[in-house]
Amino acid sequence: MTSRTARRKVRRISLRPPGAPQVSDVADLLAAEEPLGIRLDGRALTLTMRTPGDDIDLAAGFLVGEGVVRSPGDIASIRLCDGTSCGHAGHEGTGNIADVRLRPGLPAASARARNFLSTSACGVCGKASIEELFVRPFWDINADSLVITADRLAELPEALRAAQRVFASTGGLHAAAVFTADGELLAAREDVGRHNAVDKVVGWALREGRLPLRGCVLLVSGRASFELAQKAVLAGCPVLAAVSAPSSLACALAQEAGLTLVGFLRGGSMNVYAGAERVVLADAGAARS
Repeated sequence: MTSRTARRKVRRISLRPPGAPQVSDVADLLAAEEPLGIRLDGRALTLTMRTPGDDIDLAAGFLVGEGVVRSPGDIASIRLCDGTSCGHAGHEGTGNIADVRLRPGLPAASARARNFLSTSACGVCGKASIEELFVRPFWDINADSLVITADRLAELPEALRAAQRVFASTGGLHAAAVFTADGELLAAREDVGRHNAVDKVVGWALREGRLPLRGCVLLVSGRASFELAQKAVLAGCPVLAAVSAPSSLACALAQEAGLTLVGFLRGGSMNVYAGAERVVLADAGAARS
């Protein structure tokens, strides 16, 4: 596996103090970005730009997010290889390949119908129509009885930041994490792509047999877009929280699916855009326990 970071010589210019600019040549640490091809049953499915690491989780989570798989047994095997050693057509010369084999009899037509080409910022690239955006969920999260206090939610961004080891050295990665209602960090992943970071966390949950993510909170370091809300719903997670803003379509999906959607979770405050009944004040939480 290649490194998650790369060094590059840069010219650093500082205009402070005013009138005395400082110029120096220094080494800077960058977040790595490289292509990963995903093959499904021998056929090239998608090419995504990602930060190397947790690539098997990324491939597994991607398939969960597309409604292709929902349990560890749906995947017969995943192996990493280069563009020449997988032994199948497609993705030649693109670097690492995640080669996925589904269990016999599991249809993958929904995934293969899509023209996939992803960037690190792309969640719904290749969708031909609005109807294709909506993937029927495997689980009904309306029945999830999770209740979390606002105080606990407010603590989660700092816990996520503490787990972002590569971000601490580069400042160039998004992150996603799964927490329990008590604030226990179950898993955290980093990537140059917001969607990739979520896919890596969901893929971890799939391979660990933790789907659906009942009683859990999915926290993302950026904004909450439609595709991230859909990934949370397809993972069976009742709460999606983001440190930045949600989109209008994410709010609409959350309302329809029974997802609690929290935005602007930072600095001790938050906005709850849907499913507000799951977020209570500390006194109310104690009264209900």
